Amino acid sequence: MASLNSDGHRNPEVLVQDSNPSVKTVTLNRPRHLNALSGEMLSQLLQLFLAYEHDAKVKLVILKGNGKAFSAGGDIAEVARLLDSGDWRLGLKATAEVCKLLYLIATYSKPQVSIVNGKVMGRGAAIYVSSRFRIATENSIFSMPETALGGVPENS
Repeated sequence: MASLNSDGHRNPEVLVQDSNPSVKTVTLNRPRHLNALSGEMLSQLLQLFLAYEHDAKVKLVILKGNGKAFSAGGDIAEVARLLDSGDWRLGLKATAEVCKLLYLIATYSKPQVSIVNGKVMGRGAAIYVSSRFRIATENSIFSMPETALGGVPENS
């Protein structure tokens, strides 16, 4: 599995398995945090999906999570740090990245499959629901906890 960030350094938060050149398997890899989506992860996912969209060799993109969860949604600890620092613009950037990613996945020209075998919440559920093809096992648990706090899901 290859895993590089935009600087070319190893970044284990998003893994790409490309043993078959026509199939890219993208794995959310923060299992200790239930694959909560950090701003960096969202940027990487957007970059990867855009690159695969324009790569004629890629015929299928699979998205899954490592561990007990597909994704617990947005990284609330990161959001709290941003709010504490007073840098609300970074939070706004993350929300814009999510909207771009959801639109890209929902309108993707190539087959894209999201596989859930565990928990999926919030932004993770929004990504899953936006996918053209979705697989959920009997172990899947879906939740949109932001609605209990008055939040609106991104893909509504």
